[in-house]
Amino acid sequence: MWILLPIIGLFIMLGIIFRTGRGASLIAGYNTMSEADKAAYDRRALLKFMGYMMFFLSFSLILSLIGELYQLKYLIYAGFLMFFITIIFIVIFMNTGNRFKKLR
Repeated sequence: MWILLPIIGLFIMLGIIFRTGRGASLIAGYNTMSEADKAAYDRRALLKFMGYMMFFLSFSLILSLIGELYQLKYLIYAGFLMFFITIIFIVIFMNTGNRFKKLR
């Protein structure tokens, strides 16, 4: 339980930072691009998406934490399953379809 609390707090803080349009340098892959490559991406849409995903990841961990507090194993498993499915969704969604490329 004590391990999840700082992680949840960190994810909520990152969600707030991303939703306010800052913190692009914290996104792996984006921060290593050249300036010309970064210019091809819609930074605002990318940060908005990542903000929502951080909030969803923190929600799934809160669900697991509640399950742990009330000794509800199905809630613990549901929270962690949501967490891992969300991670897989993020990786697939961001790497297919050029969704965050600027329209020309």
